[in-house]
Amino acid sequence: MEDKRRTAGNLVAKLSSVSERTRNEALAELRLISRQDPESRPLIADAGAVPYLSETLFSSSPAIQENAAATLLNLSITSRDSLMSTRGLLDALSHALSNSGSQGAVQSCAATLHSILIADESSRPIIGSKRDILYTLLSIIGDKHAPARSIKDALKALFGIALYQLNRASLVGLGAVPALVSLIVRDARKGIVEDATAVLAQIAGCEESEEAMRKAGGLKVLGDLLDKKTTASTRIRENAVAALLNLARCGGEQGRKEVREMAVKVMDVITEVGENGSPKGKAKAVELTEICC
Repeated sequence: MEDKRRTAGNLVAKLSSVSERTRNEALAELRLISRQDPESRPLIADAGAVPYLSETLFSSSPAIQENAAATLLNLSITSRDSLMSTRGLLDALSHALSNSGSQGAVQSCAATLHSILIADESSRPIIGSKRDILYTLLSIIGDKHAPARSIKDALKALFGIALYQLNRASLVGLGAVPALVSLIVRDARKGIVEDATAVLAQIAGCEESEEAMRKAGGLKVLGDLLDKKTTASTRIRENAVAALLNLARCGGEQGRKEVREMAVKVMDVITEVGENGSPKGKAKAVELTEICC
């Protein structure tokens, strides 16, 4: 272990070298070690790598940005506190998300946010207050030419943000509902509809979502996903049920009326989810059925 600590310290020290070549070689080596050796991740973080990696996200070189972002992602698995305690980290992630010429860097930055958000509840209001991050993540899922992995990583980060209830209204205000509904309708690539409906179900859990869903045609899309004629996966159907349930819980009387009207049309599938879904899916389907009866 002492050898690994010494190696980590030497490589991190090289990140401050006056030689660009030395810095880049050390960065590439840190990326490799942090991916292949879990034991080295906290040692790299403890050696002070995170501030250097954060600063490197502002590099004009896409390749260097990608190495820095990938290393931060690897470190986020075991050293989330080191990341969140680094001043300017979120600004650096935001910059790389919106300005990097490397999709790999974009994906790693979004995945780093997701890694932090899922494990650290206290990070959710902090990250959710960064409107530039929210806006950029929504821009990624709205880009018809974005790679599937970039969209999925952005959706996972948005899911983590939406787990904190007070973030949901901010997402609605930035146009999350029409962006998600449009994505669900247009993009059938594997896993994207599953992740998009999961985010939509979370965002539906605030009163601001009712009008946004109405304007975006969200109820109809949810109903289509629960139609017996569609080939939606069990996970998609459970997410659609959860979205309808959250709309009924958080919406006004008109919103609940619209949910009931839609649910009655697809009650066979809701009942099926209640009988054959996951434990959480079953519970939500049963509650939605009770609301609609």
